[in-house]
Amino acid sequence: MSKKMLRNVLGVTMAAVLAFGGFSTMAMAEETPDCSGDPEVTLVYAEVNPLDTTVVGQVATHFAERVNELTSGTVTIDVQGGGVLGAEGDFCDDMIGGIGTIDMARLSVSTLTGYGVPKSTLLCLPFTFTSRDHFWNFAASDLAQQFLDEPEENGLGIRGLFLGEEGFRHIFCNKEVSSLDDLQGLKIRVSTDPTMMAMINAFGANATAIPYGELYQSLQSGVVDGAENPVGNYKSNSFYEVAPYLLLDGHQLGVIELVITDMAWAKLTEGQQECIKIAAQECQAYNKELSEKIEEDTLAELGDQITVVEVDKQEWIDKCADVIAEATADYADLYQQIEDLQ
Repeated sequence: MSKKMLRNVLGVTMAAVLAFGGFSTMAMAEETPDCSGDPEVTLVYAEVNPLDTTVVGQVATHFAERVNELTSGTVTIDVQGGGVLGAEGDFCDDMIGGIGTIDMARLSVSTLTGYGVPKSTLLCLPFTFTSRDHFWNFAASDLAQQFLDEPEENGLGIRGLFLGEEGFRHIFCNKEVSSLDDLQGLKIRVSTDPTMMAMINAFGANATAIPYGELYQSLQSGVVDGAENPVGNYKSNSFYEVAPYLLLDGHQLGVIELVITDMAWAKLTEGQQECIKIAAQECQAYNKELSEKIEEDTLAELGDQITVVEVDKQEWIDKCADVIAEATADYADLYQQIEDLQ
């Protein structure tokens, strides 16, 4: 299904109802408040990835369009993609610090875990989600709201609007690798998330934290030997050009969260806030349809430009057993509830 077709499915002119997690976008559209007389507001939305070639970029664009439509043009979402406003950590520093340059951001949940949202660590652990269906069962459940509410409840000054995913994350290298044994001693770029670093070290590699914007050059120059990302980002950032060896280990599903600051939320009327919520839920459904297709299409498009290796995931899971046990110790019951949604 093309991007245009997907938008037709989810747009206000769609002929059929798309249901997700108990909500109907058609039903919600009928209940949309009239915001035509509300004050005009512009909110800056930060995204680290390109807008046109990644799952998260296309979700951002779709969200901006739907908000504008639903609010009768009174709310404009100014999407700043491609990392022009910095890295995800910079987004958090701005929003949580009350600087006010950024009103909204799409964040990897793993980034948020470093800012006082410990429950969210459960969503970032290696092999938490066994499949996309497992994740979307969770995202459609009442359990998901606990994770969306956590930043606000912990006094960070931001609130979650929806959870989504940008695909399973895989390891890629600038030298030939085909197994866990080949990763021993290699420098693999990761974010500063402690769990992610512990996982890479458990694989026998050396977790190396460098800014995302420097990754291409670092792979090219040999500062790092590899990195990990969803397949869509691997292609859109041209990492395959300098790291053509891809291990499909699927060590983590890239769970994402759209957040908005309390300051920005307070600028909106109640009607505009409701429209933001509707657009967020619609984009969650859009994300669900888009993510798997992009991964499949990307692997097909890259073809013989890369070397793709399937792995025995159980071996990788076993290596992470201690990391998972330590990270879930304080939330064992909650983690089990997530696991039970398979």
